[in-house]
Amino acid sequence: MTVHPSPALVGIAHGTSSSDGRTAVAGLMRAVAAARPELTVALGFVDVQHPDTPETLAALEPRLPAVVVPLLLSAGYHVHVDLTDAVAAETERPVVLGPALGPDDRLIALLRHRLDESGLAADDVVVLAVAGSSDIRAVADCRVVAEGLAAASGRPIALGFLSAARPPLACTVTRTRIENPGRRIVVSSYLLAPGYFQGLVEKAGADVTTRPLLVPDEPASQFLVDVVISRYLSAV
Repeated sequence: MTVHPSPALVGIAHGTSSSDGRTAVAGLMRAVAAARPELTVALGFVDVQHPDTPETLAALEPRLPAVVVPLLLSAGYHVHVDLTDAVAAETERPVVLGPALGPDDRLIALLRHRLDESGLAADDVVVLAVAGSSDIRAVADCRVVAEGLAAASGRPIALGFLSAARPPLACTVTRTRIENPGRRIVVSSYLLAPGYFQGLVEKAGADVTTRPLLVPDEPASQFLVDVVISRYLSAV
């Protein structure tokens, strides 16, 4: 009986010029590889960094099938266009595109953990910072996460975007401060890793800003590792 190898798990991140962001994302994929040692695990990028998606696929063992897992928190242009096109163009092996990482209750649990470690108090007001997209499906994903965080934390969650969608994060922070005089404003960063957007979050005018989901100085959360693996398994 012929035994067919399991498809490779190819994580494709956005890419960043931040050394901390690069370290954090690489650490996530090392943790995924450690959790599933029987799989070939590879990391590539849709923008900024190399290898890109075609280069990452080309570096795999010849004819080894692959599942591309977008290491992106919502399914916007990069998933529906860039990665979809890259997968469709692959001719050397069978390739399937898995879903984006979010929305997912495990990511909401990680957001709650980041809020707790920031010293969130009962009277604080929380604003969720998301990257934003011109794709309404990605914006809808972000609203689902905000609603989930509100339900999980038992408090209202305002939403602010860093690009493309509205309202802009800085405007949400300003409005929230006006509406809640004397209360501390805490921005919950719904970003995968340190980088340019995290810098924008930290400059948005909040009293406290949480760390992104991945940071370079600690192991990747098991929540994130499990989400990556579950996205792979859903596409196998």
